[in-house]
Amino acid sequence: MAQDKTQRRPRAETPKGFRDYFGAEVTERKAMLDKVAEVYHRYGFDPLETSAVETVEALGKFLPDVDRPNEGVFAWQDEDADWLALRYDLTAPLARVAAQYRNDLPSPYRRYAMGPVWRNEKPGPGRFRQFYQCDADTVGAPSVAADAEICAMLSDALEVVGIPRGDYIVRVNNRKVLNGVMEVAGVLDPSDPERFAAERGIVLRAIDKIDRLGEGGVRALLGEGRKDESGDFTKGAGLSAEQAEVVMAFMAARRETGAETVAALRDLVGGSVVGGEGVSELETIADLLDRQGYGPDRIVIDPGVVRGLGYYTGPVFEAELTFEILDEKGRKRQFGSVAGGGRYDDLVKRFTGQSVPATGVSIGVDRLLAALRAKGRVAGDAAGPVVVTVMDRDRMADYMGMVSELRNAGVRAEVYLGNPKNFGNQLKYADKRAAPIAVIQGGNEAEKGVVILKDLVLGAQIAQNATLEEWKDRPAQVEVPRGELVAAVRKMLGR
Repeated sequence: MAQDKTQRRPRAETPKGFRDYFGAEVTERKAMLDKVAEVYHRYGFDPLETSAVETVEALGKFLPDVDRPNEGVFAWQDEDADWLALRYDLTAPLARVAAQYRNDLPSPYRRYAMGPVWRNEKPGPGRFRQFYQCDADTVGAPSVAADAEICAMLSDALEVVGIPRGDYIVRVNNRKVLNGVMEVAGVLDPSDPERFAAERGIVLRAIDKIDRLGEGGVRALLGEGRKDESGDFTKGAGLSAEQAEVVMAFMAARRETGAETVAALRDLVGGSVVGGEGVSELETIADLLDRQGYGPDRIVIDPGVVRGLGYYTGPVFEAELTFEILDEKGRKRQFGSVAGGGRYDDLVKRFTGQSVPATGVSIGVDRLLAALRAKGRVAGDAAGPVVVTVMDRDRMADYMGMVSELRNAGVRAEVYLGNPKNFGNQLKYADKRAAPIAVIQGGNEAEKGVVILKDLVLGAQIAQNATLEEWKDRPAQVEVPRGELVAAVRKMLGR
């Protein structure tokens, strides 16, 4: 008789492209998002939490860089034959909410949302299939004053979490301006928007690569094409030298002030109606921001912002961190973008059949946290709880009483709940928990009515590099009356 095969144990590992978040990471993220939420709340935005699951139909074709509705999402067919998917971003659910509750919500509707999103894409270094986003949007406001407000709010949010002025810049462009430039360059026909679509796509990708390829590489892609160092050839847009010059002039149109940049762009778009509208909108945004004190040290008009222009219908913006960090090879590089957004007036229309103006921004939470760590603005090793050790298991009620007093006084604390037999293991546990203080009371201390407080932070410092004089000046272990436990712990934590 054949023996039953032993059931294979499941592998204890996260799925590819996913990760786990532990104590300090979760605490840091919450603290950062709480500060951002305070800014959004101050601007009059309300929080919104939507379902993590949407119908694939509701997600629609507005998935960045995706042609098919079910591409790039984690989707499954429900028992009633509907296809469902984990949300790809926080914007598509907002569009559904704005349509579903349009008779109940105020108009304009201002909301912010924070939470995880899921993308079924190939993972890579620093690229995960689940990550956090933090969005703020205004739905129902056609005025570009709403776009200017989003930019100002983004600037305030970056500063309040710890990115100082001078270490970031919010760059603003407009899809309509680029459309006007494309029209002047002869790769956009207002009477037939689909004409030259392939060429426009190549031009957009070429503009986006200016930092990596330089002017020469971009010119090659605007023309016949470019061969890289490996010999691979990338087909170009096939623009003539004159057409390419219009695009290159657009990329170089940024000037010292917003007004000068706007003037240069107005010359470039010439008689294009849509281009003229875009320039006027940028001019209005620059004026509104300037009057609120958001100068070029914080927000600039920059034609170089092109990412996601296929998704947006008007102003677009991107927050870029300008300070340098070291990459994995020890080379200096700028940190780069941590947030982006713009106006998307056609998203809600899919549900209602009517155009509904909307604008918003999305912050990459993990990237912003990484930037704050690089700047030393988050601890990275948050202090753990005060640990009340157990010297006598029969006196557990006494130890529970101590920890209850500490908690009621607002001190984070816990009782050691492992095997108390080996006291050394309790101190090792306290170290692993990053506990600042260990509270000790054996039988002798109980009879005397005292407790011992062991300063674990100071003890670690003394063990590493402190002199004997420093040890005498500030002992790492003190004995205090039991009735003064809370006050003594607070004093030690304050040091």
